Amino acid sequence: MPPQTPEDLAAALPSAAREIEEFVGAAGWDQPTQVFALVPTRQLLAAEPGLADQLDPDSPLTPIAQESLPAEDLAEALGRIAWPDQVSGCALVQEIVVLPPEAEAELPGDADEARRVAAEHPERREARLVAAVLRDGGEACVMRLRAEGAEGGEVIQDPRLAPNLLAALRATFAE
Repeated sequence: MPPQTPEDLAAALPSAAREIEEFVGAAGWDQPTQVFALVPTRQLLAAEPGLADQLDPDSPLTPIAQESLPAEDLAEALGRIAWPDQVSGCALVQEIVVLPPEAEAELPGDADEARRVAAEHPERREARLVAAVLRDGGEACVMRLRAEGAEGGEVIQDPRLAPNLLAALRATFAE
């Protein structure tokens, strides 16, 4: 099999982000912030052939769960992450509160106060956000809005959902 190109991995990134959202979603809501390393599946199988029965060889990227991160100081936690060369990308899953644009514009400047106001806002929606980046470029975001009842909730996929978070994830690959 020919080696995968950065373009192959970038094309597979949105699918990997959806896979991660579904994996975390299987455990339900109210999950801690989680980080996943993204490793090319072919590279992983070459290094660990015993995983062949656990991995999809047709999937270009395999997400590997890391330890949960503290939600209260995410920027500091991300600043301490450094990835080995075998890791081609990473993804972060975080539960967030989504507000209508007009309500978001009225939030106070203080971060703690803004979180409190957002959490109490009558038009708030809870969501699970997955932001993913590749070392060599490529980014994806998937967000699932929490639905009432047993239904899964609306899924939105757009790399523009979390530009600041994507930038912070890209910074984990800085030399």
